[in-house]
Amino acid sequence: MSSREFHIDTARMIIENNRHSLSNVAVDIFEGCVNESVEKTGKFIVAISGGSTPRDMYRMLAEEPYHSRVPWERIHFFWVDERCVSVDDPVSNYGTALKDLLDHVPIPRYQVHPMRGDLPPDEGREEYEGELRSFFNIAHDEVPVFDLVILGIGTDGHTASLFPGHDSLHATERLVCAVKGGNPDLNRLTLTIPVLNNARHVLFIVAGGEKASVVSKVFSGDGDGGDVPAGMVKPREGELIWLLDHDAASLVLRTLKKSAEMPHEAEWHEKEGR
Repeated sequence: MSSREFHIDTARMIIENNRHSLSNVAVDIFEGCVNESVEKTGKFIVAISGGSTPRDMYRMLAEEPYHSRVPWERIHFFWVDERCVSVDDPVSNYGTALKDLLDHVPIPRYQVHPMRGDLPPDEGREEYEGELRSFFNIAHDEVPVFDLVILGIGTDGHTASLFPGHDSLHATERLVCAVKGGNPDLNRLTLTIPVLNNARHVLFIVAGGEKASVVSKVFSGDGDGGDVPAGMVKPREGELIWLLDHDAASLVLRTLKKSAEMPHEAEWHEKEGR
C-alpha cells in the first residue's frame, strides 16, 4: 500500500487507500503530537470531535500497544463541539468518546473537560468559555492554544458545529458559541474559528466519496468564505493536516492532476509501505 502526500499552500494533505490505513495514520499523528508536546511542556492538550470517522482512531487508541504506550496521565481532553443532550444520548460526543476511548484508558477524570450538553445552551457556552479561560490562564482578549485539534467536515462544509452562513463563523471575541443546526437539528456548543486557528496542529480526518465535492471546494479556494466553514480553518502559526481516504480525495486529486501548474502549486510525495 502507498500513502500519497501533497503540500498545498500551508496545508499538508495525506491520502490513504482505505479507512483502516487512514485510522492507522491518524493514530500515528496523534501519538507524535503527544510525544512532542509532553517532551516540551510536560502535558498534551487536545480538542476532539465527534462523527463516525474519528471513532475508528479513538477505538484503536484504547487498544494495545497505545493503551500502555501513550502517557494518558499527561493528556487533557477538551471538545470542539457538542450537541445539547445528556451524556447518555446516542448523539452525545462526550458519551461516544467515553464508550470508544476514555472509559478504557488510565486517564484521571479531572483531565477530561466535556462541554455541558445537559445545560441550557447559553449557560453551557458561558460555563465552557470560563473553563477554557481558567485552565489556560488567559485574559479576556486572549485565545487558548491547543496542542492538537481534531476535526471533520460535513457534506455542507461545516466543521465542529460551525455551519454555513451562521453568525458564529464571524465571532471574534468569543471562544465558544451556542448555535442551532445540523442533522439532527439541535442546539449545540462549538469552539470558534479564532480558537481553531490558534492551535499548534489541526488534523482533519475525512472519509467517503460523499465528502469528495466539499473537499475539492476547500482546496480550489472556494472554501475561504462562510459557504464552506472548514475552509476557514487555517492555523495562524500551526500545522494544518488533511488526512483523507482515496474516495474523499478523488475530486481534488483529479483537479490537481489536470492542472498544468501542479508542479508549482503542489509538492507531491509518495511513500510506500503503509
